[in-house]
Amino acid sequence: MRRPGPAIGLFLLAPFVGEFLLGNLTGPDLALGVFLAPLYGCGALLVREMGRRSGGWPTMVLLAATYALIEEGPVDQLLWNDDYSGHDYLSGDSYIPVLGMSVELTQAILALHTVWSICVPIAIVEAFAKKRGPWLGRTAMTVTAVFYVLGALLVFFGNYSEEHFLASPAQLIEIITVIVGLIVLAFLMPLRRLPRVRGRVPSPWMVGGAALALTSAYMGPSTLVTAGWYEWIGVVVWCVVVACGVPLVSRWSRRDGWDGRHRFALAAGATLTYVWTAFPTRPEGGGSLTVDLASNAVFGAVSIVVLVLAGRRVATRSDRSPAAVGPT
Repeated sequence: MRRPGPAIGLFLLAPFVGEFLLGNLTGPDLALGVFLAPLYGCGALLVREMGRRSGGWPTMVLLAATYALIEEGPVDQLLWNDDYSGHDYLSGDSYIPVLGMSVELTQAILALHTVWSICVPIAIVEAFAKKRGPWLGRTAMTVTAVFYVLGALLVFFGNYSEEHFLASPAQLIEIITVIVGLIVLAFLMPLRRLPRVRGRVPSPWMVGGAALALTSAYMGPSTLVTAGWYEWIGVVVWCVVVACGVPLVSRWSRRDGWDGRHRFALAAGATLTYVWTAFPTRPEGGGSLTVDLASNAVFGAVSIVVLVLAGRRVATRSDRSPAAVGPT
């Protein structure tokens, strides 16, 4: 490892944000995090390392979306399983029979894993790191890839032993085609650099507030409103948030003065959305409401402490060095 500290930090932070801060798992489930870490942690490391060797954040975002489809598609089969852990996630109005998939569920998977499981942990750990270059050498990258595959197999066989569900060959071919397409697009991104944009870059506080508002606009209603009539409305809300957020961040990141403080602010705003939406979210395995709320409070407090420390570190570093320009 070239920089073991940040790599280990990302390995641990990805499953924490992806499952525990989300509210899907509670304190008594911490041991389960050990089994999820190879999938989440190594997945985040691979996305980050390949992105830093290629097109920066645009590549990382597309690879994070690829990770989302791999995990919830071929690995744990959630995209097609109508009785996943005793829940029927496919019975809503946005279910498309010809695909055997739900539009709302697919959007949720892309949002949760692309933004929170992968991109948010990367941005937070990079706020602590001194340099944005690769953290892993070739050998460490190979080891990370092997552990990612082993983690994926562990989750696959663990789920299959409980669910006894497998998607059809046609469904697997369709999702693999999309996954390959996203990977190709991710590595084509460096070939087309968007031009810089004139204007002043907003303050990190404004960027963080926008991230909190946009992610809350999606996550809040999708968490609080469980009635069937909201499903297609939620699909539209997801599209509106993406249509507003992606161009906005793209323009801001291409202005002079955009630097690590702004990238961290995006992650911090999204993290705070998870902190508050975890409380109305019931864990996948059910359990005691008291344990659930206490776990959410502890995990939320831990995340806020991490954000404060990361914010101080990135602010100090930005004061000492020239501002970076561009979406990298």
